[in-house]
Amino acid sequence: MEDNNFKFTNAVIGVPLFFVLFLWFVYWLEIRFGFDFDENGILPRTFSGLQGIIFSPFIHSNIEHLYNNSIPLLVLLAALFFFYQKEAVGILVYGILLSGSLTWLIGRENYHIGASGLIYVLVSFMFFKGLQTHYYRLVALSLTVVVLYGGMVWYVFPKVDETISWEGHLSGLIAGFVLTFFYKKQEFRKVIKYDWELPDYDPSEDKFMQRFDENGNFVNPPKPEIVEENQMEINSYFQSNFNVTYDFIENKKEDINEKNEPKPES
Repeated sequence: MEDNNFKFTNAVIGVPLFFVLFLWFVYWLEIRFGFDFDENGILPRTFSGLQGIIFSPFIHSNIEHLYNNSIPLLVLLAALFFFYQKEAVGILVYGILLSGSLTWLIGRENYHIGASGLIYVLVSFMFFKGLQTHYYRLVALSLTVVVLYGGMVWYVFPKVDETISWEGHLSGLIAGFVLTFFYKKQEFRKVIKYDWELPDYDPSEDKFMQRFDENGNFVNPPKPEIVEENQMEINSYFQSNFNVTYDFIENKKEDINEKNEPKPES
């Protein structure tokens, strides 16, 4: 895969900004008009709680909760739309639906709200997908995600913090991993440019590698085999049965001078 497959577009900046601003707008509506959107979150194993699968990522309990989710969303969504441009929308939509559905199934009987489940979807997807592709840029992205958000893995376990939805975090982690198998990117595999990258490459048949011995020392190439060339047979039309005799006559200088003297005009 060539590097020009990663293109910077307006979506790399526009989508993360719009998404995060929308979260803040929803929170502003709740504060400004006194709404309580917590009841629109995920209430596990209840019919009314199914609405939270869609609405819960946009609802936050307080401004600290919203702020803690805003920065990771800006970074991760920008990385998603840059490195996985064609798949980004699908990952975003199906990640919300799948993680929300799992939370509805395994969650405690409380309202689960917040975009942290989506953050775990993005972290999980970009980490595992980069390792699966073996493409150096995506592997570097996976390592960057681990460095920045590797500590989040502790919050997928119960009893670490009773005030957070560890079920939503675990659901997001599982959903991101599952999505890596639905979005297979064959073009992310390394493009073979040289013969020595082929699996059936034989160094003994490579003329360049023949210039080195087993220890890597430069050696003279083997002498080429001398192939005796058959003499060309002369066709019969180049031969003649008649003898050709050539006579060479020596020109005397006097005769030449006489011929070159000007004749008097009459």
